[in-house]
Parts: sequence; C-alpha cells; structure tokens
Amino acid sequence: MASPSRRLQTKPVITCLKSVLLIYTFVFWFSGIVLLGVGIWGKVSLEVYFFLLNEKASNVPYVLIGAGLVVALLGTFGCFATCRGSTWMLKLYAMFLTLIFLVVLVAAVLGFVFRHEIKDSFKKNYENAVKRYNGTKDDPSKAIDDIQKTLHCCGVENFMDWNMSDYFKQKGIPISCCKPLENCTDDDLRNVTKAEGKVYEHGCFSLVIQTMDSEMGIVAGIAFGMACFQLIGIFLACCLSRSITIRPTLQGFI
Repeated sequence: MASPSRRLQTKPVITCLKSVLLIYTFVFWFSGIVLLGVGIWGKVSLEVYFFLLNEKASNVPYVLIGAGLVVALLGTFGCFATCRGSTWMLKLYAMFLTLIFLVVLVAAVLGFVFRHEIKDSFKKNYENAVKRYNGTKDDPSKAIDDIQKTLHCCGVENFMDWNMSDYFKQKGIPISCCKPLENCTDDDLRNVTKAEGKVYEHGCFSLVIQTMDSEMGIVAGIAFGMACFQLIGIFLACCLSRSITIRPTLQGFI
C-alpha cells in the first residue's frame, strides 16, 4: 500500500500543477509580447539616443525584439508541453527557463559592473555629437535637441560648451537650449554673454547621469524580479514532470 505522502501524487494534484503552470506560462508569454513591443517602440522612437551611448548600442532594439520573440515562442512551447503533460517536454521547458534565468542574471551583473564604462562612453559620444552638431534632423543632432528640450539643459557640462563647436561659429547656440519663456534672438544665441540667462545653464551630462542613477534601482529590481520569476517556472515544470512520472508507479502500489 502506498504511503500517505505518495497518495498525494494523484490526479487532482497534477491537475492543480497544470493549472498553475498554465497561468505562469501565459504571463511568461505575455511578457515576451511586451518585450517585443518595447523593442519595436525603441527602434521607432529611441534609436537616436542609442548612438550617444555606443555605436553597438543601436542594436539594442533588435536584441529586445529577438528576446521578445524567443520568450513568446518558449511560452507557446511551455503551454503545449503543459497541456500534453509530456515529461521530456516539461524538462526541456525547465531547461530553457534555466538558461534564460542565467542570461538575465549575467546581463544584470554585467550592467552593474560596467555602469561606469557606460557613463564614460556616453560622455565621449555626447561631446563628439556636440562638435558635429549641424542643426539638421540627423540622428546625433536630433538626439541632442530632444535631450536639451526634455531635460532643460544645454551642452555637456554647461552652455559654454557650444562655444567650441563649429555650429556656434555659424549660428550660435542651438535654439533647443532656449528657455520656453525667453525670446532668444539670433544675436543672443551668437553671443554667450547675452545668451546667459536666456538659455539653460546646466549641462546635460550630469542630468542624464542623475536620471540613470535614480533609475538603476528600478532596473535592478526588475532584473531581480524576472530572475525570480524564472525560478518559479522552473520549480513548477519540474514538479509537474516528476508528478506525472511518479503517478504510474503509485498506481501499481494502490
């Protein structure tokens, strides 16, 4: 006769595990769709900003799109494996979840370790973008204008940085540096003395870094939450696979 602990490995328990794992898999699949959407949105709306971080950073939207597709496909596979109750498919699903867990963990650690290198790279690229600024709608110029308007800043360290750019020699400080309530004339923008008080005086680099630092905790929390979320799926998939494997054996004892 089976022991009380073994009697728990019955059909209701397996059904319950399947239901919970299906709910988890749906949430996991939906997170892939969200990730895919964020990647597409980043490609359309934020691509210009990635050029200021690093030349390779322009591939970030593609990475997010690829990751979203992988997660969505894996979620579909997990749903199929759960519904079929296939032990080898559930084990494979758990293995893929483990792989994603390790990737997320490594990415979070690398992002934290190399955060200073990211800041240095951003500063160098931003300085180069200021020097090459031409006031057109090319990616670096558009990114600078958007940052200056959004963060209410001007230049790298302060508005005087524009004095060293080629654009200043032709047209002065960019109009995106002007405060909303100030009437900046061309003459004002060509003279740093007159421009003082009419343009944003704080540099953009420090404000961007402050924003990055303030959001670092949120990013770390999300990464930690995603890692823990994978562990839940791994645990559920392994438990269901084990329950399905043990059940025929238990029936022989009853």
